[in-house]
Amino acid sequence: MKKHHWSWSAIYLTFVFIILYAPIVYLVVFSFSSGKTMERYRGFSLQHYADLFADSRMITIVINTLLVAFLASLLATIIGTLGALAIKDARRPWKNSLLSLNNVLMVSPDVIIGASFLIFFTMLGVRLGFVSVLLSHVAFCIPIVVLMVLPKLNELSPTLVDAAYDLGATRWQALTRVILPAIAPGILAGYFMAFTYSLDDFAVTFFVTGNGFSTLSVEIYSRARQGIDLEINALSTLMFIASLLLVIGYYIISKHGGRRHRIVVVREGDAQ
Repeated sequence: MKKHHWSWSAIYLTFVFIILYAPIVYLVVFSFSSGKTMERYRGFSLQHYADLFADSRMITIVINTLLVAFLASLLATIIGTLGALAIKDARRPWKNSLLSLNNVLMVSPDVIIGASFLIFFTMLGVRLGFVSVLLSHVAFCIPIVVLMVLPKLNELSPTLVDAAYDLGATRWQALTRVILPAIAPGILAGYFMAFTYSLDDFAVTFFVTGNGFSTLSVEIYSRARQGIDLEINALSTLMFIASLLLVIGYYIISKHGGRRHRIVVVREGDAQ
């Protein structure tokens, strides 16, 4: 009975992964096709990759997208980490209220958020473009970082911080030498999640982007309305490989960081 149960689980998981990855494989295969459409594979060719690197507009948009994602995730990580620390130290009524406010952007539809930012920037007279996109991405990435960092803060032993204060550490020293190293995996996870959300966001960006500035999601949408160009397949393939390398890098860093943290804890225990 147990073997039968596991066999059905394996079949179900295989089916799910096929549904998830078959379109990606299909996209990657046709990025190497010598044809112009995805109706039929015409033979191996790197022409679409050559066209991609020769497309100066697309290269500029890729750089803009990566720049926005990098800056937005960096700022959101700093603000979100400080916000998580504030929520952790807040008293019960305020803590619940702050958590509820933090989750508003997580549960609100992207279309509503995008329209709200558009109205907000219009009222303030902010010109739509790089700044408006960056501020919007920072805003919706902050709750993600908070939700990633808070569990690590809750796992942090209060006695560890108290011991640092007993040994004469200032609040800044306790923060930088005890608290931040302990919650570093959560901060790193928050940064990667924020980077991913910013990188592939479309709905919010569509509302707050202006003439002369665009991101990959908006540009791909605009081109898709005129017919899928296999240059988009080539770009999507490179982005998928980059995302895969990012996930592998995050896994290696988090695994190494966790092992290093355990070694430090063991050494401190031996010293005591």
